Amino acid sequence: MGEVIGVGKERVTSLPHSLWRTEQVRAAERELAAAAGITLHDLMERAGHALLTHIDRHWPAARRILICCGPGNNGGDGYVLARLLRARGAVPCVMATRAPEQLTGDAARAASDWLRAGGSVHQPDGALGQPDLIVDALLGTGLGDAPSGAVAALIERINQWRRDGSAVLAVDLPSGLQADSGAAPGVAVTADATLTFVGLKQGQLTGAAPDQVGLLELAPLGIDIERWGTPAALRIDYPMLAHQLPLRHRTAHKGEHGRVALVGGNLGMQGAIVLAARAALRTGAGLVRVYQHPQLPPPSLSQPELMQGDPASLNEPWPSVLALGPGLGQDEWARRCFAAALCHPVSLVVDADGLNLLAQAPSHRDNWVLTPHPGEAARLLGCSVAEIEADRFAAVMQLQQRYGGVVLLKGAGTLVCDGRQVWLSTEGNPGMASGGMGDLLSGIIAALLAQGLAAAQAVPLAVVLHGEAGDLAAQEGERGLLASDLLPWLRRLANPQ
Repeated sequence: MGEVIGVGKERVTSLPHSLWRTEQVRAAERELAAAAGITLHDLMERAGHALLTHIDRHWPAARRILICCGPGNNGGDGYVLARLLRARGAVPCVMATRAPEQLTGDAARAASDWLRAGGSVHQPDGALGQPDLIVDALLGTGLGDAPSGAVAALIERINQWRRDGSAVLAVDLPSGLQADSGAAPGVAVTADATLTFVGLKQGQLTGAAPDQVGLLELAPLGIDIERWGTPAALRIDYPMLAHQLPLRHRTAHKGEHGRVALVGGNLGMQGAIVLAARAALRTGAGLVRVYQHPQLPPPSLSQPELMQGDPASLNEPWPSVLALGPGLGQDEWARRCFAAALCHPVSLVVDADGLNLLAQAPSHRDNWVLTPHPGEAARLLGCSVAEIEADRFAAVMQLQQRYGGVVLLKGAGTLVCDGRQVWLSTEGNPGMASGGMGDLLSGIIAALLAQGLAAAQAVPLAVVLHGEAGDLAAQEGERGLLASDLLPWLRRLANPQ
């Protein structure tokens, strides 16, 4: 049976952590199937049976089932499903964007079997009532450019049916979504559920995918890709990484848990630096000192445990880690702070206006963490936000190559890259799209670095702590979720049972 992950509101249950590129999945299918004596047609039959089982589990009452078949193997899976449904007494309707006699390979065989079983094929613009369930077997992972012509028109029609009440099941991948990037360069199917085959595709969990994929399940089809090769990326979540939080011995003292210096908090923006500082405290930093604009009130007024530093003394050797950017601004005071912080030898966490100032004077450093959202990433790479979102995996790797260190690209399906490995987090929710959330994340990263974790360990762990805290805080509702609502949950999550 398949395993399940919710990329919308549903919670993650159980899925492999390995994420693959399309070319890897296809190569594994060929090699492993051949080694086991399984033909690619056999895999198509298995995919059809897996789809049938999925429908029985999720839509047992569906009677009017429309299967939309494309010209490739994804369409072949649809034809197999149609034949299996008919064999047990159902009467599915098949719409195809290419006539069966024009198909080739295993897809042609599947379509021929459907016709010999008494089935028929309708034109994509044919009249049809409202289906209970639509099966999207148009493109799957076979998307090149944006859908056009009859395929694009049928995708639009599927989405309209869904808006009118039909459920939609995508076969392997919603048509119009790119399997390797998660981008949707044109119109794309919005699915209620997606049943993917053999291995998880890395583009199913980031970019546009969270709005298109719905509930994601995996049917391996008897192919053990986990033993085949090295995945393109790793999916991470809190249960996977919580054990990495260091245990504390009974004689521990605050000096052993690191000293975090936070630089930012310009006039009118003290809240950003205080949120980052409070997150560092709640994630276990021993001491936290705030270097903010001198005209602001002391941070201890809002959090008594915070110390205030003099920005003119940023070169002092006190901190273990320095976080630069929350509420920093870009005026002359901010630029002086930025220049002084970059001269410090300790590890840096750079966020917000720290990144915007870095974009104006790019440099490369091995011992820093950069945490851009897509807009900041676009400025760092000198491109548009659309180009970042067109391939977030390529963007995070390019950022790391250009600037060094560890790079965290925020967004739905946050990515982390250290130059050797890419991680993708499935934690978090839309309620976290509000002011101050990024400031918290900077403080969490700084605290973990201060406690002795290497950056390649601290950053993925910080991402899942942040996302899991957001999910727990959102149990009372996503709308109106505040960054400060995460702080009590951060403390609990930083102390796993």
